[in-house]
Amino acid sequence: MFHQGGWFARLQYDDSNRPSVDRSLLRRVFAYARPYRGHLSGVLATIVVISVLTVVPPLLVRALIDEAIPNEDLGQLTLLGALMVGVPLVSAGVGAFQRWLSASVGEGIIFDLRTTAFGHLQRMSLRFFTSTRTGELISRLNQDVVGAQQAVTGTFVTIASNLVAVITTLVVMLGTDWRLTLLAVAALPLFIIPARTVAGVLRRIAREQMEHDAAMSAILQETFNVSGALLVKLFGRIEHEEDRYASEADQVRALGIRRALVGRWLFAGLGLISAIGSAAVFWVGGWMVINDLITLGDVVMFSTLTAQLYGPLSALTNARVEFATSLVSFERVFEVLDLPIEVGEPTDPVDRPIGGGVTFEDVWFKYDADGPVGLEAVKRFSFRGSSQDEGLVAQASGREWALEAIDFEAGAGEMVALVGPSGAGKTTMSYLVPRLYDVNEGRILLDGQDVRLYPLARLAESVGVVTQESYLFHDTIAANLRYARPDADDEALVEACRAANIHEFIESLPDGYGTVVGERGHRLSGGEKQRVAIARVILKDPSVLVLDEATAHLDSQSEALIQEALVRVMAGRTSIVIAHRLSTIRAADKILVIDEGRLVEQGTHDELLAGGGLYADLHATQFGATSAV
Repeated sequence: MFHQGGWFARLQYDDSNRPSVDRSLLRRVFAYARPYRGHLSGVLATIVVISVLTVVPPLLVRALIDEAIPNEDLGQLTLLGALMVGVPLVSAGVGAFQRWLSASVGEGIIFDLRTTAFGHLQRMSLRFFTSTRTGELISRLNQDVVGAQQAVTGTFVTIASNLVAVITTLVVMLGTDWRLTLLAVAALPLFIIPARTVAGVLRRIAREQMEHDAAMSAILQETFNVSGALLVKLFGRIEHEEDRYASEADQVRALGIRRALVGRWLFAGLGLISAIGSAAVFWVGGWMVINDLITLGDVVMFSTLTAQLYGPLSALTNARVEFATSLVSFERVFEVLDLPIEVGEPTDPVDRPIGGGVTFEDVWFKYDADGPVGLEAVKRFSFRGSSQDEGLVAQASGREWALEAIDFEAGAGEMVALVGPSGAGKTTMSYLVPRLYDVNEGRILLDGQDVRLYPLARLAESVGVVTQESYLFHDTIAANLRYARPDADDEALVEACRAANIHEFIESLPDGYGTVVGERGHRLSGGEKQRVAIARVILKDPSVLVLDEATAHLDSQSEALIQEALVRVMAGRTSIVIAHRLSTIRAADKILVIDEGRLVEQGTHDELLAGGGLYADLHATQFGATSAV
């Protein structure tokens, strides 16, 4: 661990890329504390009271030595003893009140940061989530937010408390003897120099430690969800995952040891400086007592106050280091909040009901962004030796454009089918209609208006999608259904489930609609999950319906029943159906044949078969060249 030039050499960082604690960052940090300025004012008031109470005991000791004992004043002696007990009691009460105030501020800041960051991330485009590990996001909203809160309520209170304590102590010391006071503060520069050296090193260690913590969170999220755990077991990769997690944990351990060593040496240095300063005050103070320049009580009081001065000075020195380190948490949270929202709300929205007409006008789209995507886009500071996960999703097809020059029109109430080989771009087209992504060139119209002009809530309300992989929350079937329409009554749920041919199955379960489906719905079979998803979108009652392989996981009997139900459901609304089974889309008003991101054919089933193109080839592959039309 200490090879290659020693532990300190390994802590060197790229000074040119070091994050700076500038005024704009501090203003932004304390902006989150501004709503709690009343509580913070109370904290400052209690700090002043406690600091004043702290210097009272040394004054009582001086009075005891110089007045009560020499004068044999029993009454004064009793009063001083009572005050010795009373001062700590009052200080403890004020300290408890201060803790309540600071805790209220801290928990409030945690709430504000978490909800703001969560709301911002919810508005990110699908591209962001496909390029970012979920565990890293969880780490930012958990560990980093708590670290940011500590910067305000922990470090801020520490700095303020010790600063007031230093000032109060210096005032009392100066009022007693200015010469000993100057001697005591002569060591002040020696406290500052180590802090300036160590702060940057600890700051770099803290950021690197947070990155590895985030990587551990990502591994936990990936391997502890049902799909990840199943994959690990099926491929016998338990030891591999253990090694992967242990590798990140080892980095966190090593960085924690380095951080502890740097802090230990800092405290050792500060302790030595305090000892030298105290010894100097003792010697000079003793010499002044011998020469009748001050009293013995003054020296005893000064020795106590010197310890009380150097303690806060050491704490202030360390607080500077802690503050610089804790600001890393704020930086990481702000990095998330500063992520641009790729698919945002329109500036001049057209908020009216959507009837269902869908038009693609010369649409071009690619998944690759022009720069880094996800959290990679916000890693603004780099340090030598730190590891960064790439996290960028490469297109499996290798082509630059997922869609090229797509033009078609679907009238309101029409059924349009998308067919073509896997990876042709069918699902991509379905993602563009509800604005999960925005087109790079061209435009998509709903009822003659660009989809980018509709409020996102209006689009979500009007476009219903059943994806290839149905996702269900770890909740009851009823709660998963009501995700589409929270105000739906039981009768509406039953009606939707009957249409999706799932009601009888749900009724057969011990808890019926109150059955908990498990993580990602894994207590249900693939076909059962798909039918629940179909019932959910039926309950939503959208004007545009997108079915992406909606019957892919169904057996032949269920597929036939679902197809019959979907005919009724699609009546009167525009439907975009993606299907590999060509038998399911023969009745489509229009079939679009997509190949390598391009629209190569369009027409009805009979027209496309007669054309002898790609559709006819796909049909022959599935049903045989001599199959009846």
